[in-house]
Amino acid sequence: MSYVKEMKMSLSNEIKSFLQEEALTRFLRYVKVYTTSDETTGTHPSTERQFDLARLLEGELKELGLENVELDEYCYLYATLPASPGAGRTPIGLVAHVDTSAAVSGENVKPFFRENYDGSPLTFPDDPELKVTLDDSPELKDFVGDTIISASGQTLLGADDKAGIAEIMAALAAFRKFPELKHGEIRICFTPDEEIGMGTAKINADKLPTYCYTMDGGEPGELEAECFDAWGATIKIQGISVHPGFAKNKMINA
Repeated sequence: MSYVKEMKMSLSNEIKSFLQEEALTRFLRYVKVYTTSDETTGTHPSTERQFDLARLLEGELKELGLENVELDEYCYLYATLPASPGAGRTPIGLVAHVDTSAAVSGENVKPFFRENYDGSPLTFPDDPELKVTLDDSPELKDFVGDTIISASGQTLLGADDKAGIAEIMAALAAFRKFPELKHGEIRICFTPDEEIGMGTAKINADKLPTYCYTMDGGEPGELEAECFDAWGATIKIQGISVHPGFAKNKMINA
C-alpha cells in the first residue's frame, strides 16, 4: 500500500471546478437509485434493481460518446474511451460497483449536507438520537471546513461505491470536454454484487486491460497495490474420533 503525498497534476481552475460539479451532481443522482444486493437469492445479479442504475449509466456513457458500450445479462456494464490522438500509453481499466450493502436500507435515500463542517458531532434530521462524534470517527477532523454529505439517518448514503462511479463518470466527462487532457485508452467496468462477495463472479476479463484500478477506496490519495483476499477457509484436523463422555485422559485441550 502506498500513499500519494502530493498530486503533481496541473489542472486549470476551470477543469477543477468542472470535475467537482460533475462528480457531485452525478453522485447525488446515483445515490437516489435503489440498488441493494441480496446474498440470499442465488441469482446473478442478486437483485434486478441493480439494472436500474446500470441502465442509467449505460445511457450516460453513450451520451459521452464512449465506444463498445455493453450491458450484459448479468448486469456488468462495459465501455471504452479511445486514447487521445498520438497518446501512446498503456490502456487502463476503471472499475466500480453499482450495488450497496443490505446492512441498512438503501431505498429512498435523502442526502444531507453540512457545509463548512466545524468538528462538532454529526446529527441526522430523520434520527435525532443518532450521532457520530470525533471519538467514533477520528478521521472527521481532517474535513473541518469542508462540506460533509451523509444520509438523513434512516438509510445508507451509498457512497460505497456510488462515489467511485461518480468520480469515474466525471473524469470521462472531463476528458471529453477538455481534449488537452491527454490519456491512453480507458476501459470501464461497472459490476453488480460486490457487497455480497460476487462482484467478479460473471465478469468478462477479456473486456478488460491488464491494469485496472478499482475506485472504491479509503483515504484521499491512498493507492492500494495489493490486498489479502479470501472467500472461505477449510480446516482439516487429524486425530481420533472419540465421544467426550469416554475421553478422559485421551483428548487434548485446544
